[in-house]
Amino acid sequence: MKLDASTPAIVTGGASGLGEATARMLAAAGAKVAILDMNEERGRAVAGEIGGFFVRTDVSDEASVDAALAAAKAAHGAARIVVNCAGIAPGKRTVTKKRDTGEFVAHDVASFARTIAINLIGTFTVTAKAAADMATLPPVTPDGGRGVIVCTASVAATDGQIGQAAYAASKAGVMGMTLPVARDLSTLGIRVMTIMPGLFETPMFASVPEDYRTALEASVPFPSRLGKPEEYAALVRAIIENDMLNGSAIRLDGAIRLAPK
Repeated sequence: MKLDASTPAIVTGGASGLGEATARMLAAAGAKVAILDMNEERGRAVAGEIGGFFVRTDVSDEASVDAALAAAKAAHGAARIVVNCAGIAPGKRTVTKKRDTGEFVAHDVASFARTIAINLIGTFTVTAKAAADMATLPPVTPDGGRGVIVCTASVAATDGQIGQAAYAASKAGVMGMTLPVARDLSTLGIRVMTIMPGLFETPMFASVPEDYRTALEASVPFPSRLGKPEEYAALVRAIIENDMLNGSAIRLDGAIRLAPK
């Protein structure tokens, strides 16, 4: 599918990190970009810089997603490109021991459910609802393609570390739904792909001590560094432009396989 000024696009989590880099890449290619994010101040700033549109969105709230997609559609038309980057990465063990009392405490269900609600259900909600709009558009490729949806999982989907039960489960769910959703949407000419990033330079690493960062970089076989958000965005573009990419999850990780911790 061509990426040009006739292409409306939506990026969830587009106010920072991988999502911001993707929004900037799409805008630079001429696409009309709508950023859906919880961070209103930063989201509006990025949208202003790229000539895009921002709407505050909680992807775990169906009504919020409905309102956001309606606003984006009113501004740019139904999206032909949707990139799901919104997510959280909490860390908590399945069972922890209190230092003061020696009591063993189970992982609270509320925080586990919130992670699933944002990372997995939120991704599916945006995907399904955006696809319903996308299905109404005329085909734009010789094969009858109408658009493409890119989801974000993580290498934690297969290599989940200590304290990542909720996060790994949510990302494994995103990876697992990629093929069936792609098959569901195949008759509509809508492709679905997932990217599984490894260790990337995102706001999460901004406060990491230098020695810890060096150790993380050394754990990546090659290239031995953190990935750059622009490299994630470059893979998004490759997926958009290659119509045979469909129904798969691609590791983008420098060959890393995460250790237990």
